[in-house]
Amino acid sequence: MRAAAAAACWLWGALLAAGRSPPRLRLPYRELLSTNRSVLFFGLRGPLGFRCLYLDEYRDRLFIGGKDVLYSLRLDRPGAAAEEIYWPPAPGQTEECVRKGKDAATECANFVRLLHPYNRTHLLACGTGAFRPLCAFVRVGHRGEHAFGLEGAESGRGRCPHEPSGAFASAVAGGQLYAGLAADFLGRQPLVFRSAGARPALRTETDPRLLSEPEFVAAYPIPDSDDRDDDKVYFFFTEKVSEADGEERAVVSRVARVCVNDAGGQRVLVNKWSTFSKARLVCAVPGPRGVDTRFDALEDVFLLRTKDGKSPEVFGLFSTVSHVFRGSAVCVYRMADIREVFNGPFAHRDSPLHQWAAYEGRVPYPRPGVCPSKTTNQPRRHYSTTKDYPDDVLRFARAHPLMYKPVYPRHRQPLLVKTNLQYHLRQLVVDRVEAEDGQYDVLFLGTDAGSVLKVVPLQKANSAATEEVVLEELQVFEAPVPITQMEISVKRQTLYVGSSLGVAQVRLHQCETYGTACAECCLARDPYCAWDGTACAHYQPAGKRRHRRQDVRHGNPMHQCPDQNLTVDDFEHVEEKVLYGAEHNSTFLECAPRSPQASVQWFVQRRPDEQRDEVKTDERVVQTERGLLFRQLRRRDAGVYYCRTLERGFARAAARTALEVSSLCWSKILGSRECRLKRSMICRANAKALCMGSSSYSSGLRSADPAGRSLPWWMRHR
Repeated sequence: MRAAAAAACWLWGALLAAGRSPPRLRLPYRELLSTNRSVLFFGLRGPLGFRCLYLDEYRDRLFIGGKDVLYSLRLDRPGAAAEEIYWPPAPGQTEECVRKGKDAATECANFVRLLHPYNRTHLLACGTGAFRPLCAFVRVGHRGEHAFGLEGAESGRGRCPHEPSGAFASAVAGGQLYAGLAADFLGRQPLVFRSAGARPALRTETDPRLLSEPEFVAAYPIPDSDDRDDDKVYFFFTEKVSEADGEERAVVSRVARVCVNDAGGQRVLVNKWSTFSKARLVCAVPGPRGVDTRFDALEDVFLLRTKDGKSPEVFGLFSTVSHVFRGSAVCVYRMADIREVFNGPFAHRDSPLHQWAAYEGRVPYPRPGVCPSKTTNQPRRHYSTTKDYPDDVLRFARAHPLMYKPVYPRHRQPLLVKTNLQYHLRQLVVDRVEAEDGQYDVLFLGTDAGSVLKVVPLQKANSAATEEVVLEELQVFEAPVPITQMEISVKRQTLYVGSSLGVAQVRLHQCETYGTACAECCLARDPYCAWDGTACAHYQPAGKRRHRRQDVRHGNPMHQCPDQNLTVDDFEHVEEKVLYGAEHNSTFLECAPRSPQASVQWFVQRRPDEQRDEVKTDERVVQTERGLLFRQLRRRDAGVYYCRTLERGFARAAARTALEVSSLCWSKILGSRECRLKRSMICRANAKALCMGSSSYSSGLRSADPAGRSLPWWMRHR
């Protein structure tokens, strides 16, 4: 027990140390707007009440679902006004919702939760309808038509949740809607539904063995083979389970799947899923002595499509449910590994008092969970539909929905781990970027504080371990609101970010932000950016290579920019600021490096004919992240202070401040009015300096020279 505890402590310490990498660049909300990197849409009827996005790159439009409203934004004309469809609940439903105890402002409205392409001319839209879900088709026309109108409203029960913020996942495949949700008013009946198409409607049984308090996260249709009859829809969710009666219920993450051509059973599982099965998703950091740190709560899933449509990469964002520390991790799963688990042994236990084990009995044919297709047919036994499956196959499927083996991530460890952040990571999208020395996955992570992290995980040489490079932290929304959805447009190199406040359009990169020197562009380590000989610009694989410099893996300016000056130490071209301080008072010299990864050096020149000396810090003179703090000024602190930043061998002059220290008043000689006048002069001169309160200020002035000889010339003949 002690060994396990010690191993756990060691692992947690290692995680805390590894997960605190600061971003190289922090861009606040105002700077994003001022540089035109971010554009915001807040809605036309007051608060947007955002709930869902659909990015239609074929039509160059962005569709937004909010509170009682649908919007269509043209991406090819950013300045064009948004088109709007007002879509309130059915008449009388708002009042009925309030009578049932729901909040009129935040619950009793039609919050649009679902937007999916349905055919070539229409979208399927569903909303909560003030706790009576409703759906309709939205006519959007063919490409170039820019139509936008609502058609054919109908009940949305089983397609859309009742609650505006209830956990929900959906997908459309073959004209059918597949939805994982709580289907009742109270949110206590979790089901997986199929509806809205030619195939018969199906649902899961109400059985905790299938779904135990699930929180649905995502759903995707993914073909398993070239045979279209073998297509499946995969659901990703968390649920609460216990290994035995009386144990505390634990949160685990799952991946489940159903066959698109499932028709239910003939006598068993009538109008119910007959191919539903599920497996555990594991995202954990391996530790010493078998003690792993698990990230059990699935927050978001992103499917990175590849040239082989059957083999996308599954990126999962997880968080901890531990009380010891707070953290998030990103794990990547291969579809081949997921399919292997579903083709492996089923989980079985004789009773709730027994442990789970691999089922070792006879598995009926056709194997439970497989689709009726060419692979299940034999010369003497032909199955064209699941209604032809023998009853023992369906009974086995009902009793054994869980697979015994879990799905492990690639390399059996997370791609990225972040610990003890000031916020939670909630959303994830990924872009695979072509760089000078290969491909890199750029992760965009949305937080619950209105910001987005841009991260590149780098595989270490001869190791499965990765190094995280946090390129940027973008404060997309001014208020710290949770980001609830993100969509990425590789075509437009744009990220669309949704929150309760509105929707933001953010450029994936703005290379000139990194700086004007080759070394600064190289230090950024951004796969989108490279030095083109004159500026830091968007990397073009087909561009001229003669002057191109890029080093994502190492960020070594000394190697990439040998013909450039790596010590930009020209303080003569840095604007000098003058700061006036009173003896015995505190004063702050500001110098914040552009990159938090850079270190800062301070030098002082006491007289023009003397050399610069490095500033010695102690309890009185403190170097902070934002500059140099003098807790109590002394006369000998006067001089010109030089701030220089240093990062991986690249040094640059950042600030130059002339500090004058004066003794202003002698209480017995100068009246309080004159002291106040002189004090106000210093405060006006030091627009950004600390002006102390009257008591501390006066106490710092009483040691002045009564003759005024110690005062600078501009104060002597006041």
